[in-house]
Amino acid sequence: MMLYNRWAIALAFCLSGLAGYIDTIGFISLGGFFVSFMSGNTTRLGIELAGLKGGGIAVAGTVLGLFVCGVVTGSLAGHFAGRRRKSAVLSVVALSLVAAATLDLLGFSFAGAVLLAFAMGAENGVFQRDGEVTIALTYMTGTLVKMGQRIAAALTGGPRLGWVRHFLLWIGLLTGCINGAIAHYLVGQGAVWLAALAAALFAAALPFVPLED
Repeated sequence: MMLYNRWAIALAFCLSGLAGYIDTIGFISLGGFFVSFMSGNTTRLGIELAGLKGGGIAVAGTVLGLFVCGVVTGSLAGHFAGRRRKSAVLSVVALSLVAAATLDLLGFSFAGAVLLAFAMGAENGVFQRDGEVTIALTYMTGTLVKMGQRIAAALTGGPRLGWVRHFLLWIGLLTGCINGAIAHYLVGQGAVWLAALAAALFAAALPFVPLED
């Protein structure tokens, strides 16, 4: 993460906020299943399997599968887009969110909610090097671990502010979660349209932003 410039860090902050926004909407809509936090869904899947609860198993399995499909699609889009990789990946995210919002508008609320996992999987392809994610946007466990390690380094003579960028990512996700909860309270899953617009604007603007990766 330290290899990226300030524009890239700002983008990561915004996209973490987008992930938190969508994850909260999905969590509420699916009754306790996540659309970006797959560790949590794996735990839920284990619980549902132990209790032999077919409905819960189906939801968890579907969300996990769609998330992985999203990762594959986002990575392929980025691969074939070359230098415009970030814009291509965010275009996939935007189109997926439009599809999810449209399904909800047509009365297929469950299908629209689980499709959010596909979009969040794809978003992880924005920051990649050599096929590996370099900035985690939709999950914060690794980010918090790195933040803790940087704090420990600062206390033992290392860079004093090395932890700040990781903290900002976490704050971005938290802010998005708050906004997602408020938006869902006001307009339900229709709030996904706003996220789709944001992703589309990012995709359109990125070719003109001096990101370094």
